[in-house]
Amino acid sequence: MLLISRYIRKMPKESTCTQFMKGVTAYVRKHYKKSMLPRLAEHPEDRLTASVIVFSRLQREIWMIGDCQCLLIDGEQVDAEYQFIDNPKPAEAELAKMRAEEVERQLANGKTIDDLLRDDTARPVIIPRMIETMRNQNITYSVVDGFPIDTRHIKVITLDFRPWEIVLASDGYPFLCATLAESEAALQHQRDCDPLNIGPRFQATKAFHPDNNSFDDRTYIRFRV
Repeated sequence: MLLISRYIRKMPKESTCTQFMKGVTAYVRKHYKKSMLPRLAEHPEDRLTASVIVFSRLQREIWMIGDCQCLLIDGEQVDAEYQFIDNPKPAEAELAKMRAEEVERQLANGKTIDDLLRDDTARPVIIPRMIETMRNQNITYSVVDGFPIDTRHIKVITLDFRPWEIVLASDGYPFLCATLAESEAALQHQRDCDPLNIGPRFQATKAFHPDNNSFDDRTYIRFRV
């Protein structure tokens, strides 16, 4: 994340999505030791890896690489409907379902919700499958990891020249809303109603730990163009 942020700060403002992908890939790659590259080529799960969502003002485009989400709000309409766009990992829902089923099994066998919040013993069950899916990064889904980004799995959203309000966010918000306050309130409601994140409204590969105020990292920005 820090390397990508550093690259974005110094990259040419007229960069296209293709130029950005090539540039950020090279920037991350140069932070690997040459001796590491053969191992990393065979084991993607060991690479530095992050998702990124970028708005280019000059290209008037949103670039979605990896697991991220956005809202587009027509700035010309007072009660405009929001267009929600995300780019989830293909196996995420499957893994979340596997964990939810394991949580239900453990609850039926005597574990309590508090037990599982403190020590999510259902999560290790899905770890081997998670690592297996990570071996397919930049094959079945795209990320920034210092190796060529698979362009089949990125999303480029081109905006017309109407006024727009744009929300960009990480996948740490299970319910992305038009304001930060609403998004945080929806996150808190999820924590209050289903702290184990086992559905049916929302399932995740991890629970809310009592010592944390969320179950995942989260980033939110809203701006007008």
